Amino acid sequence: MIIAVRRQDRHEALAGLRVDGDKTVVNVMAGVANDDLRGTLATDAPLVRAIPLPAVRARRSVTVTFPSHPAANVLFEYLGGVLHVADEAAFDVFSALTGTLTAHCTYLATLTSWASGHGIAADDAERYVRGLFQEVGRALSDEARSLHQLAADHETPNGNNERIRTSWSDTANSEALEKALDDLLADLK
Repeated sequence: MIIAVRRQDRHEALAGLRVDGDKTVVNVMAGVANDDLRGTLATDAPLVRAIPLPAVRARRSVTVTFPSHPAANVLFEYLGGVLHVADEAAFDVFSALTGTLTAHCTYLATLTSWASGHGIAADDAERYVRGLFQEVGRALSDEARSLHQLAADHETPNGNNERIRTSWSDTANSEALEKALDDLLADLK
């Protein structure tokens, strides 16, 4: 059984639901610990937290789980792989990382809007930005290279990429991102 409702709706949505102890419950609600869900469901059934991302549709995304459970492992291996974590604190860190997905897409949309503001047709700008970052996305599958190495491989010393990286990815922006992640992590606990 998969429980997938918004955290704020869980009490109303799950009221009266009882789960037999021989079932396995996969909890995909962000910020809802297994102990909390166990109390809501009043069950002794095995509970597994999971973070299935949209790419599971194409079987291309690893799913973070806690704790490891054979039934959940089979399901998520089929959908792109499983990454088991040791405890719910580690699980919450991975959950916070998922909060960066739309920021990435918004970054790409900002690039497109910037180009449009400089006279490039919006369709052309978006086509170019998509093509530019699709290749970088494919390069992410090369796990032999760290993310730092991947960045270095795409950067010419004293070139355009280095200029934007060092101007935009400064200490203040890095600290702002880390604070946003810390704040989200605190809310997920």
